[in-house]
Amino acid sequence: MKTRLKLLDRYLTLWIFLAMALGVFLGVLFPNTGSVNESLSVGTTNVPLAIGLILMMYPPLAKVDYGLIPAIFKDLKLMRLSLFLNWIVGPILMFFLAIVFLRDHPGYMTGLILIGLARCIAMVIVWNDLAGGSREYGATLIALNSIFQVFTYSLYAYLFITVLPPYFGIQGYAVNISIWEVSQSVLIYLGIPFAAGFLSRKILVASKGIDWYNRKFIPFISPITLIALLATIVLMFSLKGDMIMELPFDVLRIAIPLVLYFVLMFFVSFFIAYKNGVDYKRNASVAFTATGNNFELAIAVAIAVFGINSPQAFTGVIGPLIEVPVLILLVNIALRLKKKYYAKR
Repeated sequence: MKTRLKLLDRYLTLWIFLAMALGVFLGVLFPNTGSVNESLSVGTTNVPLAIGLILMMYPPLAKVDYGLIPAIFKDLKLMRLSLFLNWIVGPILMFFLAIVFLRDHPGYMTGLILIGLARCIAMVIVWNDLAGGSREYGATLIALNSIFQVFTYSLYAYLFITVLPPYFGIQGYAVNISIWEVSQSVLIYLGIPFAAGFLSRKILVASKGIDWYNRKFIPFISPITLIALLATIVLMFSLKGDMIMELPFDVLRIAIPLVLYFVLMFFVSFFIAYKNGVDYKRNASVAFTATGNNFELAIAVAIAVFGINSPQAFTGVIGPLIEVPVLILLVNIALRLKKKYYAKR
């Protein structure tokens, strides 16, 4: 297991790009993949994708020391910084990037805004873990995001998609999404792996001891994250492999503002935290929490409001296809920044 994990870790970027290529190849070779996949969906929740995300999130959440979380909530300075980056800077930045790059494609523009409003509560667990961020702070910030997401997403969607666009000469859209619909996304993609990780630690530590848990159980489940990540990437790219080949310039137009968004959010978040004296582990948690997005929720909302074949839904699907390779590159950059800026701290 240790050898396999080291092999996956060492060449992870290569494996991810190979998984992307394999997904596109399978999507082109078997164009009915999307239809088969739709039959495996319950409502707007894709069952294979949900399983993949839950499996990749479970090991990092099983490693979290949940006894430390109450004390972390007392770090009000970091909590405020994370909320500011996630709920002020992120949505506004994505809104303006969408207007600048996609105002002549209002469907794509709206889909991009929906992605910006959906703050990350799932795959950020993986990026934070790979970058060596604090698992406890990462879990706490994600829990905070999930609470805000349940109660503010509907309001934000109304503000950024219905109210604000006309002020920039762009048609607004009516977006009706209930708190319960947002809660479903949070419960599936965060509640299940959180509960599994918490119960695993509580039950197994009580029965086997903390030493066995850390030396035996954690190394045994750790490879699941990266294996599930690669399998999920193959699945995501295979579902839209034919579309990527048919509409490459549309994919590129959507990709440009997304790449800018991820890069800007990461560096702005990282250096604001660094200037405020935040140590690397907490800094990585803040930066990746602010940078990632909840594409599961964005896709679900786009399908529910605009339809499965809408440009908004297409943009939502392209979102994670761009996010995965960019975020894995940012993980590598974070580790380089750690050596440069934190070596003497």
